Amino acid sequence: MNDMSETPMQQAAMKTRVSEMLGVRYPIIQGGMQWVGRAEMASAVSNAGAFGILTGLTQPTPEALAAEIARCRDMTDQPFGVNLTVFPTISPPPYREYIDAIIEGGIKVVETAGPKSSEHWARLKDAGIKIVHKCVAVRHALSAERAGVDAISIDGFECAGHPGEEDIPGLVLIPIAAKALKIPVIASGGIGDGRGMAAALALGAEGVNMGTRFEVTREAPIHPAIKEALVKGTERDTKLIFRTLKNTARVFRNAVSDETVAIENRPGGATFDDIRHLVAGARGKAALDAGKPDEGIITAGMVIGLIDDIPSCEELVQRMVRECRERLQASLAAMG
Repeated sequence: MNDMSETPMQQAAMKTRVSEMLGVRYPIIQGGMQWVGRAEMASAVSNAGAFGILTGLTQPTPEALAAEIARCRDMTDQPFGVNLTVFPTISPPPYREYIDAIIEGGIKVVETAGPKSSEHWARLKDAGIKIVHKCVAVRHALSAERAGVDAISIDGFECAGHPGEEDIPGLVLIPIAAKALKIPVIASGGIGDGRGMAAALALGAEGVNMGTRFEVTREAPIHPAIKEALVKGTERDTKLIFRTLKNTARVFRNAVSDETVAIENRPGGATFDDIRHLVAGARGKAALDAGKPDEGIITAGMVIGLIDDIPSCEELVQRMVRECRERLQASLAAMG
């Protein structure tokens, strides 16, 4: 480990199968966050030595994604990827055209999520693209491994967004996945500092994925008031919505998520149409842009309880790497 007087990027690289596959110094991945995973975010993460990700469907059209890939490439000469989430829907986006933009943009790694994403894996693989697939259950991870994905990002119950319906936390899920799979495992959910990274590596993961923690950095393209609200939040300030609809999502606890759950739990239950006006994506985006944390759904994980500052991405990554090494070395020294 280098002396603190050295410049941050002089810290030695951390080599795992994940960092080698991604072509980065450190096996830290920025999660694909709707409305947040734009060029400002992804380039800052990549410039810090980690792996930035553009959120494909944050861009309204495939042409807009192509332009965002080009804009990100102007902002960093380091590797970055694209997230593509594929859920069943009545009016699906033109996924094939989004993939055209990814391929033509020279993207080498795609993070996929959602039960329908497997329909597009063959085309991505044929283009020489590595696939990191996000799962919430080991049985799904095994199916993805058999289908040829290159790494699994395993999401514990603590995560922001969709943790699934089985409520298995990372402390159990990560080592089970690492034991069951031959391809690399990336730990996701509940990780926000070097202690969590050290724990994930000790449990068998070869990298970590962070969304909420990167959301609370200076470069994240959301209003500062949203970041301040998340800093003030504790581990108890998230809410599970859509539980009654069997599509659970973990979000920041605010007036909108409280009202959503109240409607879901009323006698006789609720349908999605009953809460659509509250959870609409456009409303959430408007809240992020305007800095009004009680005006829309804001995705956030339990890790907000560990967040107490708003660093730059480089400060965060370098601090994590340093703290991870210190924790691992201290644990070894204490044992012997």
